[in-house]
Amino acid sequence: MSDTATSAVNAQITDSVTQVNTKVVGETPAMAMGNLLLSTSHALSNTAHNATTAQQQGQITIQAASIQGINSLMSVGSAVIGRSSEEVIEKG
Repeated sequence: MSDTATSAVNAQITDSVTQVNTKVVGETPAMAMGNLLLSTSHALSNTAHNATTAQQQGQITIQAASIQGINSLMSVGSAVIGRSSEEVIEKG
């Protein structure tokens, strides 16, 4: 075999490689934008989920504090409850 026979590349192969390279370079901005939008939407959905969880935990805390306040009011003698109820009714 001569050097020209082993070093020569078929023109169809070089065209195919060139087209694939052009295709990859052409698709890169679209792929990058798709990845950016996907990452952004994932981050925003995590933010919404965290906000919902924080609201739920806040409501549970408020509910627990209210129940503790009512329990402490009810543990006091009935005279004090009557007096405080009377004040609430008069102001209302």
